[in-house]
Amino acid sequence: MYIIIHTYMPIKKRRSQTRPNPSPRLPSQPGLAPPDLRLLLASFLNLLPGRRLRRLPSLAQTHFYDRLFNPIVTLWYLIFQRLHLDSTLQAALADAWAGGADRLRRGLSRKLRSLATTALSDARQRLPLAFLQEVLGLQAQRIVGLEAQTQWRGLGLRLMDGSTLRLRPYGDIPQQFPPHRNQSRQPAYWCLVRVVVLFCLHTGAAVGYAAGSLSVSEQVLAARLILENPGRFLYIGDRNFGIFRIVQTARAAGAQVLVRLSQPRARRLRGRSLRLGIFDVLWRPTRDDQPQEGCSSDPVQGRLLVVRVQRPGFRPQTLYLFTSLEAAYPAQELVALYGLRWHIELNLRYLKTQMHLGQLECKSATMAEKEWVAGLLAYNLIRAVMLCAALKAGLKPLQLSFSAARRHFQHWLEDFGRGQIPGLRRWKTLLVLVGQSRLPHRPLGRPPEPRAQRHVRQSFPLLFGSRSQARRQLKKYQPKN
Repeated sequence: MYIIIHTYMPIKKRRSQTRPNPSPRLPSQPGLAPPDLRLLLASFLNLLPGRRLRRLPSLAQTHFYDRLFNPIVTLWYLIFQRLHLDSTLQAALADAWAGGADRLRRGLSRKLRSLATTALSDARQRLPLAFLQEVLGLQAQRIVGLEAQTQWRGLGLRLMDGSTLRLRPYGDIPQQFPPHRNQSRQPAYWCLVRVVVLFCLHTGAAVGYAAGSLSVSEQVLAARLILENPGRFLYIGDRNFGIFRIVQTARAAGAQVLVRLSQPRARRLRGRSLRLGIFDVLWRPTRDDQPQEGCSSDPVQGRLLVVRVQRPGFRPQTLYLFTSLEAAYPAQELVALYGLRWHIELNLRYLKTQMHLGQLECKSATMAEKEWVAGLLAYNLIRAVMLCAALKAGLKPLQLSFSAARRHFQHWLEDFGRGQIPGLRRWKTLLVLVGQSRLPHRPLGRPPEPRAQRHVRQSFPLLFGSRSQARRQLKKYQPKN
C-alpha cells in the first residue's frame, strides 16, 4: 500500500546579479549505469509504504479507533491538499467520494454517508504531529538513497537557511506565534512563524526543519537541527550562520561547516589585515558569542578562505568563507560548493509559491505545523520524480525545471484517483517529459527589472488594525431593522 497524490502550478527561476555564481561546475565523478525503469518505479512507489508507516513509534504507541479516515488516509489527504489546485477540505472529500483513497481504506467511497467535512477535519486534528515528522525523515532518507552519488568526498551536503510563514490570529496561534511588530501605532494583525529548513544539495529534497516564534533566532533553530541530525555532513550557510554557535554545534554533532563570514567577523578571526588567500585560523568564542548549551566551548580549528569572485557582466565580489575541513579538501571546490548555496533560496521560494506554504489558513498552531510538514512531504515527491528523471537522462536534478516537473507529475497521478497504478509505459513517458524540461542557460543573466508590481485596482480602502475592530466600527453604522 503506497501514498502518492496530485499536483499543479509553475514559477520561473531568476538569478540575482549581486550573488555569486549560482551554478558552478563541480569536478566530474565517474557515473553509474542508469537504473532500470521498473526499479525506479518500485523505488518511487515505496517512498511512503503503508506498512512501514504503521510501525512508526508515534502510531505504534497510540491507540486509534477504526474510523473511515484512519491515519494513513488522513496523511494521504494532507499531502493531497498541498498538491492539488484546490486545497480545501471539500476538494479532498470529493476525491474520497470518487474513490481516490479506496486503495488505502477498502470501500471508503461506499461507506461515506455525509458531505460535511467534519470527519476529515477531526481526523487531521487527531493525527499526531510527531507522526508527520517521522514520515518526513523516512521519506527524505529514501529519496537520498535513490542516488548513489549524493556525497562529496564522503560527506553529505546539506544547505540550511531560514524563512517566515504567515498565519491569521486564530485560536492559540497568537500565544504560540505572536504578531510581529510594525512601524505604525496600530497593532499588527499577522502572526509569523520562523522556520529553518535543511535541503540535500544534490537532490533538492527537504531532509529536516525546525520551527519557532520570532523570539527564537534562526541560529538557535539551526543549532537544534544540527544536533538532531548527527553524522558526516557538510553544512553550508550564508553570513547569518557564520557564527561560533553553529561551528561549535557542528563539531559536537560530528559534522563540518562551510559558512560565509561578514568582513568584520573575518577580520576579527584573522587578527590582522585581510588579503586574498587561505589562512589557518583558530576560532575562539568572544564575550558577545552565545555558545550552545551542552557543547564544548573550546576553540575550533579551521581555515579562512578570502577569494575574489569575478563573473562577466557582474560586479566583482569578495567572499570570506570559513570551513572546518582540513587542507586535503581543495579550496576551489569549496568555493564552488558555496556557489551552489543559492539553490536553497529557490527551494524556499518553491515551497512558498508553488506549494502554497507562504500563508497557512489554520485555526491552531499545531495544525499549522502539520500543514507545513505536509507541504514538505508533497514537495519531496516532486523532487523524487525529478531525481528519477535525471538518473534516466544522465543529468543532475538541479538542471531540471521544478514547475514543469510539477505539471507533468500531476497528469501522471490522475490514474491514482481512479484506483489504478500507472503502467511502466506512462512512467517512462513521465521521466522523458521531466528529463526534457531543462532549465535555460543564461550566461549573462536577465536584465534588471524595477521593484514594482501592477495589481488589480480595488475600490475598497486599506484595512488598518485588527479585523475585529473593523467589524465593531462597521456595526455602529449599520441600519437597525
